[in-house]
Amino acid sequence: MSNDILTILQEKESTFSKGQKRIARYITESYDKAAFMTAAILGRTVGVSESTVVRFAVDLGFDGYPTMQKAMQEMVLNRLTSVQRIEVANNRLGDQDVVSMVLHSDMEKLRQTGEALDRKEFQAAVNAILKAKRVYILGVRSVAPLANFLGYYLNYMFNNVHVVSGVGAGEMFEKIVGVNQEDVVIAFSFPRYSSSTTKGAKYCRSTGATVIGITDSALSPLGVNSDHVLICKSDMVSLVDSLVAPLSVVNALIVAIAAKREKELSRTFATLERIWDEYDVYEKRSEK
Repeated sequence: MSNDILTILQEKESTFSKGQKRIARYITESYDKAAFMTAAILGRTVGVSESTVVRFAVDLGFDGYPTMQKAMQEMVLNRLTSVQRIEVANNRLGDQDVVSMVLHSDMEKLRQTGEALDRKEFQAAVNAILKAKRVYILGVRSVAPLANFLGYYLNYMFNNVHVVSGVGAGEMFEKIVGVNQEDVVIAFSFPRYSSSTTKGAKYCRSTGATVIGITDSALSPLGVNSDHVLICKSDMVSLVDSLVAPLSVVNALIVAIAAKREKELSRTFATLERIWDEYDVYEKRSEK
């Protein structure tokens, strides 16, 4: 079955009843709103019963309405413009408390990520990074902070870490042109997916480098161009892409790698502590 619900609707249009045609028409014309409606709300909106909406989902080949809704949401995430994101977020928010909504949404994404992240893939990614001659980290636009955060800590552990963020496609290729089979490339991409990151990962993989994709699906543009995929669930809140779960996975990567390089890291930080103290890098607590 096609992953795009709009394609499914088009293929099955001739089999729909009058009520089903109203549901299909609304989804086709307003999928950005329909994706975040319950079966009951969608039914009221188009003038059919909740049970009709549930049967419609099953008739389309889904296990039930939640599965159909998930398919709609996955499609929507990569299609919405910034203006549509604001409208959808406002509709979802309604009279709810913003802080509670955002925190609960982030907690749910952490839970989903804990279930979706393949531990064998995670360990394979850690091992690949430890063996690499050079580590390249690709993350542009909204995920640039993730790339910089990971790069900041990996620079304490390795001598050859290159963060490629905040650049256009042309400049990205200039920075990764020397990538080869001895290197590891860690790339970040979430809806709306950056085409420059996808192209960069595809190029790096063609050179024989090991590509670790940190993205929301193995079937995402980055996922299909990666050797190892670390799945992190992301969501949109108005203009903001929630990166709480991806950041948590980045933390896990750093901790896992640091545990493997404990002796080297201890020597590095012992030296750094002396330097920081000598040059007053950090504020000292006054003793009372």
